[in-house]
Amino acid sequence: MRGRYVAGVARFSVVALVAIACANSQTVSAETLLSGVVAQGGPVAAARITVVDSAGTRLQASTDANGRYAMDIGGLVAPLLVSSIPAGGNTNCRYNDRPRAACMAAYVAALKPGGNVANVNPLTDRIASDIAVALKYIGPQQMVGSGKARIVDAAVLQVALGHQRAGFSSALAAAGVSDVVAFDPVSTPMNADGKGVDAVLGLIHHTRNYDNNTGESAHTVLTDISFRPIVGLSGSGAYEPLDFVRAQRELEQIRTASVRVLVVGDSTAATYELGRSPRMGWGQVFERRFKPGSRVKVLNGARAGRASRDFFNGGWYGQMARFMKAGDYVIINHGHNDQNCDGRRAVRGAADVANLCTYPNDAAGKRQFPASQPGMSFQTSLENYVSLARAAGATPLLMTPTTRYWNVDRITAYTSGDMRPVVPNHFTEQNEANGFAFVGDYSQTIRDTANANGVALIDLEAKSIAFANAHASDWKAYWLAVDAADPRYPYYRTQTTGTLASPDTTHFQQAGAEAVADMVAQGIRELPSLTGLAALLQ
Repeated sequence: MRGRYVAGVARFSVVALVAIACANSQTVSAETLLSGVVAQGGPVAAARITVVDSAGTRLQASTDANGRYAMDIGGLVAPLLVSSIPAGGNTNCRYNDRPRAACMAAYVAALKPGGNVANVNPLTDRIASDIAVALKYIGPQQMVGSGKARIVDAAVLQVALGHQRAGFSSALAAAGVSDVVAFDPVSTPMNADGKGVDAVLGLIHHTRNYDNNTGESAHTVLTDISFRPIVGLSGSGAYEPLDFVRAQRELEQIRTASVRVLVVGDSTAATYELGRSPRMGWGQVFERRFKPGSRVKVLNGARAGRASRDFFNGGWYGQMARFMKAGDYVIINHGHNDQNCDGRRAVRGAADVANLCTYPNDAAGKRQFPASQPGMSFQTSLENYVSLARAAGATPLLMTPTTRYWNVDRITAYTSGDMRPVVPNHFTEQNEANGFAFVGDYSQTIRDTANANGVALIDLEAKSIAFANAHASDWKAYWLAVDAADPRYPYYRTQTTGTLASPDTTHFQQAGAEAVADMVAQGIRELPSLTGLAALLQ
């Protein structure tokens, strides 16, 4: 039998090791056995498991068809870091300039006599994320990549577990997990069988955030099945509880819908944390535009801060696309963050150029991108979604971005006696630092893309500009301008924008989100190629 030796201890494949453990307890003692399940609402089969201890000793195994692994860890010294990379050949867990794999981690603080369980799943990854942030890493992947498991104050782990138990206790109890009070996602026994803990995992989405300063993957983000945030706005802190019954119902609606509408977009469309109320994206309320009983389900995967390129690379699109079927629709609504192409911008400029930005077409409609990097063309990035939708039998729909509330000088319109109107503003111009490799008009590039690919187009920028100029006297009732003293909105007491004193000229509160959702619905009605979808609107 083939094996390898680390610190004088034989290491065998997971299949052989499990067989030996069962047949010959003297060969692999239960005292030195580490086993667990890798799951994301079902087993993660053939995942590569890596275990690193406090001395930097490294062992590997693979999961079986049920997501299970086991290995002899005799000689390892706690704490341990256990990480998983799914099968398929993509081993990139860290960088956003190319597609990231759905990697996860778990932190084992101490080893116990009689064997140890170390599950790996989205919940363990968030605990590992909290620990990583406490240890001054950007996120769990940087901790895994350090090559050693570091000791963290026990209070950090207990606080992280406390937040998770509070956020998931109701859902875990509803799923039949017996000891919710002592629940630990790493050590609580589970199967990847759709029951118990795995039933909860099947109702959440998992990914890792984007670090603005480096462009690398950062702390762990969890949302429910309809992309309502659970945790991830910051690297530590409380969760917004998972409503298990609602999520179960909505998962069934997603699966059985006659039509699914996938929203690919940024913060102007995104669904937000309750704690950030009244901030709201138009995608959050769009489903209400369809007739009751129409069996249309909107999957609003739009994510704040994301551009067309890294929305795909970071895994946000894949979370929705796994539900996509022939006959569905994909609304592509990027453009705000693709403009982050100023390489001379302080702190995050180079990172955003490498990982986030795309370049618009030139005035003649020709694609612009650095040599050998065609994926940095905004048109090419948009066409990626068009191609993916059509390959699945879905219909793509392109939209220009909503307007910022800016006048021709790119400052807030209709303020301090300056009555100049809102005008188009989704373009870049070269600055004094010559920070832009290419400049141009992003909205026009979206029009170019729609025309070149025969894709339906809603000019949402034009519609929102007309709306903005019709509301010069009360625009703050639509864009985000919160009374920071209002006790209902404590989040805004510490914010530098989004308040009455400093209105947010990009994002919306509910009235604005509802207005934009109406514009999108009206745009659908106006397009002859979308009569089937229009017939389902109220």
